Amino acid sequence: MFGINGGEFLVLLVVALVILGPERLPHYAEQLASLVKSARRFAKGAQAQMREELGPEFDDIDWQKLDPRQYDPRRIVRDALSEAWEDDDAPAKPGAGSTAAGGRTGVDLGKRSARPAAEPSPVPYDEDAT
Repeated sequence: MFGINGGEFLVLLVVALVILGPERLPHYAEQLASLVKSARRFAKGAQAQMREELGPEFDDIDWQKLDPRQYDPRRIVRDALSEAWEDDDAPAKPGAGSTAAGGRTGVDLGKRSARPAAEPSPVPYDEDAT
């Protein structure tokens, strides 16, 4: 919960007890409990309002697909590149993607060259720009 483990939570409780003191701690605990209750009530109210406005489609929504934590850019790029490589392995259809010279158009991601890549040239350095 909130990235706090058990040991850290105990340290926070001891610090709160020392700072607040035993006479003010029950009052602040009540305030915290009422804040948590109101947050739960707000969340349930928002869920009820969404259910009311969307109607029966609310139950059909796949909430896991809408979770932003599932979108890993590395995985998305890897999947897209693997699809492109699979497409290149398929036999070419006659007339599809060919030019007048008989070559393929676009970038060929699936085929790898037998010769090594040329050494990249150094990046130009402009002393006036820095």
